[in-house]
Amino acid sequence: MPRRVLRIALYALATLVIVAVAGFLWLRTTPYWAGMTLFAEDRRIENFRAMDGVFPYREVPRSGAVWAFSSNPKPLPETYVFEGETRALAAFLNKTVTTGLLVVHDGDITHEEYRLGADETSPFTSWSKAKSVLSALIGIALAEGHIKSLNDPLVTYVPALAGSGYDGVTIEQALTMSSGVAFDENYDDTFSDVNRLFINLAMGTPMEETLGTLERAREPGTYNDYISSDSIALGLVLEAATGLPAEDYLATRIWGPMGAEADAFWNTGRDSPVLTFCCLNATLRDYARFGRLYLEGGSRQGVQIVPADWIAASTAPSAPHLEPGDNPDSFWTFGYGYHWWVPEDPQGDYLAIGIWGQYIYIDAVRDVIIVKTSADPDFDDRDHESVAVFRAIAQAVAR
Repeated sequence: MPRRVLRIALYALATLVIVAVAGFLWLRTTPYWAGMTLFAEDRRIENFRAMDGVFPYREVPRSGAVWAFSSNPKPLPETYVFEGETRALAAFLNKTVTTGLLVVHDGDITHEEYRLGADETSPFTSWSKAKSVLSALIGIALAEGHIKSLNDPLVTYVPALAGSGYDGVTIEQALTMSSGVAFDENYDDTFSDVNRLFINLAMGTPMEETLGTLERAREPGTYNDYISSDSIALGLVLEAATGLPAEDYLATRIWGPMGAEADAFWNTGRDSPVLTFCCLNATLRDYARFGRLYLEGGSRQGVQIVPADWIAASTAPSAPHLEPGDNPDSFWTFGYGYHWWVPEDPQGDYLAIGIWGQYIYIDAVRDVIIVKTSADPDFDDRDHESVAVFRAIAQAVAR
């Protein structure tokens, strides 16, 4: 190869390396880098309690008198039983990369611990626990008359969904994850619908435009299939019906009235509304206060905040395809209400669940609330075992 050609090739290669390094260094200074490394093993623990540095957000301010918890420390059980085997609770908390655990019984905090750099002021991200908060807001909007009926089609409030898979789907069908819309929730597939959704949000594509491309897989109201697009559609309905951003509706209808002790914040996409399918950020105690609303029939010290009939309807399956157990018309063995999960062998308990091991567990019989935050890489396989742990804790503290 002539020297001149070789020099040109070397210069071109050097230029490419410089551009690549410069681009990499620039990327590390942008919000996109935080998003790209959100689940990285060496970053996710910190990211999950610092989501204000990962994605844009909007504040959910607290107001008024704090709904106080008393303190009555009690020991956690040392063991629990799962799949016929007695296991150590301490080992479970370690292997699930627990970052916080709070137990409340009869209005008393019986156990509170923080791990891996967290403390009582840390704003832990909810992931899909936010869906249960969204459900409460829908119930309030219904009671206030902003939503006329759960039988209303989504397109009544969001006309942009006409012609999509959501055309003809009712609010109740979306609440029970029974829309029949085809949506791939596989986070491990780069080209899945849920990952495409995050890309579109980063690019500023309106949520209704993304939902408008989805098609129908089956008849609505016949099969329980967990898809975050149903929650996104409900968030659009909420904001259209109330005329308020979801974060403002949460602040004025729940966060302030229930006596939260700290401001929360709710992540958004680029120039988008808040992500109503995920990404609310709050302290463990304030998640417990939200659970306490459900435990006490939607009221705080005699003041009704979430309608009592909504609490009952939200936490119980309303159709055969929503029942827990081996159900041919459901994708999973947990039952489903209005964006709340009902475990197998129900014992008056139900829970909100988020990926990577986020939980609000409520045992209405024993008057127990358990909040757990985690960064568990094996979270997909832990939900049944987590319920066994929560039941053991509830039984121990309620004795």
